[in-house]
Amino acid sequence: LDDLKYYFMNPCEKYRARRNIPWKLGVQILKIVMITTQLILFGLNNQLVVSYKEENTMALKNLFLKDYRGVDEDDYSVAVYTQHDVYDRLFYVLEQYSQLGRLSVGPISYAEDEDGKLLPLVVCKECYKKGSLEPSDGVYNIDAQLETSEWDHLVLVQNNQITKTFLFFIISMLVDITITFQLKGINLQTVRSRELPDCYSFSVTITFDNQCHSGMVKIWLNIGTERSACTDWKISGTAQKNTHYLLVFDGFVILICLTSAVLCTRSIILAVRLLQRFSRFLHENYNRKVCEDDQREFLNGWYVLVIVSDLLAIIGSILKMEIQAKSLTSYDVCSIFLGTSTLMVWVSVIRYLGYFQKYNVLILTMKAAFPKVLRFCCCAGMIYLGYTFCGWIVLGPYHEKFEGLSRVAECLFSLLNGDDMFTTFAQLKDKNTVVWLFSRAYLFTFISLFIYMVLSLFIALITDAYETIKNYQENGFPLTDLQKFLREQKDFPVVEENSQTDVHIRRSVLCCCPRYKFMVQFVCGSSMTSYH
Repeated sequence: LDDLKYYFMNPCEKYRARRNIPWKLGVQILKIVMITTQLILFGLNNQLVVSYKEENTMALKNLFLKDYRGVDEDDYSVAVYTQHDVYDRLFYVLEQYSQLGRLSVGPISYAEDEDGKLLPLVVCKECYKKGSLEPSDGVYNIDAQLETSEWDHLVLVQNNQITKTFLFFIISMLVDITITFQLKGINLQTVRSRELPDCYSFSVTITFDNQCHSGMVKIWLNIGTERSACTDWKISGTAQKNTHYLLVFDGFVILICLTSAVLCTRSIILAVRLLQRFSRFLHENYNRKVCEDDQREFLNGWYVLVIVSDLLAIIGSILKMEIQAKSLTSYDVCSIFLGTSTLMVWVSVIRYLGYFQKYNVLILTMKAAFPKVLRFCCCAGMIYLGYTFCGWIVLGPYHEKFEGLSRVAECLFSLLNGDDMFTTFAQLKDKNTVVWLFSRAYLFTFISLFIYMVLSLFIALITDAYETIKNYQENGFPLTDLQKFLREQKDFPVVEENSQTDVHIRRSVLCCCPRYKFMVQFVCGSSMTSYH
């Protein structure tokens, strides 16, 4: 029974009772500091990588796309409307590629294969195999089969006749033209942060899109970025030494996370064994079983959260070490692991704040309101999905915010929170009177239903849970069988020399952590007033 009472004490009470140092608490505090520091260091480095990729994309668009204005539309960078402009932009890309070494101000050059030969620029033309159109007479004859042709950049430059043959095709039958080539670059800005520079491979694709055949040819440039191993490098200064320090720090983070996971796993195992011992005790002495609510008291979900965060932090730290050693390039995957682990670590701090009554109100309110809120969200989500599908199919062709299901869901969520309302109403094209009238009814009913009813009910559920918790804190919480059993036992022996302090501590131990645990109702069958 002493072990049972000791298990439900907070770290301070455990130290007063048995002088046991709260190792888990110390490890958690140290882990929070180290993981947060690690995340900040990685985040600063990741920002440099992202900015390098974005600025290279902008630079290449300005280099290869003629008349590019620096801002992309929704699905293209530049649009042309005449045959002359199509030919002009196509030759412009080839000419700029040939003069890249003299044009670019950044450390970027042509890519080479394993044998040291330059990787070629490839032009791929895709069009209908044959066809004829007479729009004035409404007559057409088209073979729907697509015909693909490819040319090497060197052939196009060296053989002018083939270049002319390539150009003289019927643009109205053209589906698209794709220009692909590869470049190499070095990110030197990491040197300022005392880290080794990264080498990158850029797979550039320029597409002339005429699939719509609407008289507008869309041109856009996509870049696939991949970090590649630098074959030969030499750098002076503290960059390499700083990398070694970061690797040591990451290794220490892994050690701390392993220690935390082992301690929490040990606590879970001891809790399960204690539950088994308590179950045997009740069965042998009182012929009763431990109810489900009391069983959940032994299974601490905070420990599970800490273990999951430790595992994610260990995986993220290993990936970070590989990135620092220039063996991996998975910045996004590593950031997901590190970011999620840091989130869970900081959330787990709430557990220790729960030992204080004023802070515990938030935890108990969330715990009491969560089941009702979850059921309410499931019901409201059905209505939300109905509005999402309806808005997409009806308003999608006429409103840019309703063009895709994900965009519709985002737009409705913004309206639900009172954001961007007037713009959503104003941007709808009023050329179709029926759709315009439908849009007004659709938006007015959605806003009225969700803002004035759904959100109000949502807030009412949380407010009701909060009022219930406040009432229980003033008048006392309902006690489970386990809590009644602990109250009826003798006080836990406290190691203390001062008798006055001993009395104070015994009273605090008697009303330990379980008094803050909230159980709304008994699920054990008949209420039990006494175990004796």
